[in-house]
Amino acid sequence: MKTTSVSAVCSLSYRDSRAYMAAALFVAGNIVLPQLCHLVPQGGLVWLPIYFFTLVAAYKFGLTAGLLTAVASPVANSLLFGMPAAAMLPIILVKSVLLALAASFVASKVRGVALWAVALAVVAYQAVGTMAEWGMTGSLTAALQDIRLGWPGILVQIFGGYVVMKYLKVRM
Repeated sequence: MKTTSVSAVCSLSYRDSRAYMAAALFVAGNIVLPQLCHLVPQGGLVWLPIYFFTLVAAYKFGLTAGLLTAVASPVANSLLFGMPAAAMLPIILVKSVLLALAASFVASKVRGVALWAVALAVVAYQAVGTMAEWGMTGSLTAALQDIRLGWPGILVQIFGGYVVMKYLKVRM
């Protein structure tokens, strides 16, 4: 797959107000998208919507925007809607942060948007997140749930995330 130009990704710092503006927009997306997915039975478990805009934020705008989105999205959703449930919040926060780390790292190395790179970031956070969840819960079955039930959401993250990032023409 062809990689788009170097300007396709940027890295905003914590001192840059644009990082907070970007994160606020992506958090809003991570609030709306899960609400839409939860209209379908087990929609959250299948589509994994809480991670979508975290991927885009971290890959396109760097670690700062990614981490802000990764932490604020699950907390806001839990406080506003009770989903994720408080008991699940720690593992979802761990996976969200892992996604922000993986996506921003891959994007910084690739310096553009490539399907294989987006897939690598998603597979990396899922692999490490599965191990983390297994360690936190002691249940391999629970840890594998995101893969077993959430494979459609993983595919949406990879292909949908790639399309959104490739065509997102925001200049910050």
